[in-house]
Amino acid sequence: MRLLPKSAFGQTVLLIGVLLLTNQVVSYLSVTYYFIRPSYQQINGLIADQVRVVLTESIQTRNLQQRSEFADQTGILFFNDEEANRQGLQAATYYGVMSNAVSRRLEAPAEVRLGLIPTNSDFSQIELNNNAYVVWVKTDLAPDTWIALPMQGLSEADFSPLTMYLIVIGILSVFGGWLFVRKLNRPLQQLEAAALNVSRGDFPEPLKEDGTSEMIAVTRAFNKMSRGIKQLEDDRTLMTAGISHDLRTPLTRIRLATEMLPEDEEWVKEGIVYDIEDMNAIIDQFLDYARQDQTEQRELIDLNELINELVQVRHVEENHKIELGLTPLPTTLIRKIAIKRVLDNLIENAFKYGSQSIVVETYLLHKPKRIRCCVRDFGSGIEEADIDALFSPFVRGDKARGSAHGIAGSGLGLAISKRVIDQHGGHIKIENHPDGGLIASFDLPVIQTSR
Repeated sequence: MRLLPKSAFGQTVLLIGVLLLTNQVVSYLSVTYYFIRPSYQQINGLIADQVRVVLTESIQTRNLQQRSEFADQTGILFFNDEEANRQGLQAATYYGVMSNAVSRRLEAPAEVRLGLIPTNSDFSQIELNNNAYVVWVKTDLAPDTWIALPMQGLSEADFSPLTMYLIVIGILSVFGGWLFVRKLNRPLQQLEAAALNVSRGDFPEPLKEDGTSEMIAVTRAFNKMSRGIKQLEDDRTLMTAGISHDLRTPLTRIRLATEMLPEDEEWVKEGIVYDIEDMNAIIDQFLDYARQDQTEQRELIDLNELINELVQVRHVEENHKIELGLTPLPTTLIRKIAIKRVLDNLIENAFKYGSQSIVVETYLLHKPKRIRCCVRDFGSGIEEADIDALFSPFVRGDKARGSAHGIAGSGLGLAISKRVIDQHGGHIKIENHPDGGLIASFDLPVIQTSR
């Protein structure tokens, strides 16, 4: 299980979070040890000193009038256990740190509690602010007496305000860092999407040059590269179209000349016509590969319908048998003619290089939601080392499976099919079937709204 994020966004946010957390911890410890701790030590010392003075003067043993006068002057009251409980001792909170500090100062065990002064208590005779606190102290030096020391300006919330402040500052800092990194990574995400489009042969509009100076430089370089690649593709398409046009002219003349051959040389005529048709088919494949035709609009199509159309055409050939295993599929936005060309190419290859009987199946994949089509033949298969090369231009399946087929072709069919599937955001692959033969399959994402 990988705990550290792989993306630059995640790593940057994690780095900022760790640095801020370290800073907050150091700040908290520094303030605690250099500001809060001395303050509490001073408070504990004052409490212990007051208790010592009270015990030294034996105030708790004086008569009621003297103790009342002392309370009016100092605010310090004395109670036994029963009286202390009535005055709010039970609601007071025990503090071990303060108890230990006071015990060390008095050199005798002491118990220290802190609580709010309740209403309608003996403390009401003392002029105190609202929500004032009282420190309850009991020590072995006077085991039967609770000494109540009212504290002005002290509250339980004052013991941990720094923690809340540091938490709030830390959250705001991490949130600010997240916004900064998100803004920094947004151009990278746009650049990634544009690069994927270019890899599929779809050239987007120039990206907006935004962000840091380094990001602007990278975006500008990408836009320049994209324009250069598009220009190369346009030049290649134009050159291929020109060569094809120039080749078709002499081929047409050859065909016309062939028609003028005498009837006793019909076999020569048929051979020449066959070669001319084969050359025209090769030229068409060159044009298809170079053109990267993306002008066709996408439309909602059921892939099963395309397969049924192609199967109906193939049934004209008696020696070809296609077994269908079609699962109900949702419609998806595709370029109908392009996908039809892919299906026709896979079926043609299965008959040409595999067997006279093939199987075409479709599936619906749910995670993620995609459509899969598989075309299987029952031929001799192919060497595993040769599979990856099948999608390269000018690599022919009959060479990979053995030269015994003797079938002419340009080797562009699978290269064109891969390009079409890539442009649809899908994936195509070829593999040997465990029970023999070859299986070609492609996946397409289910898209039902234009993007």
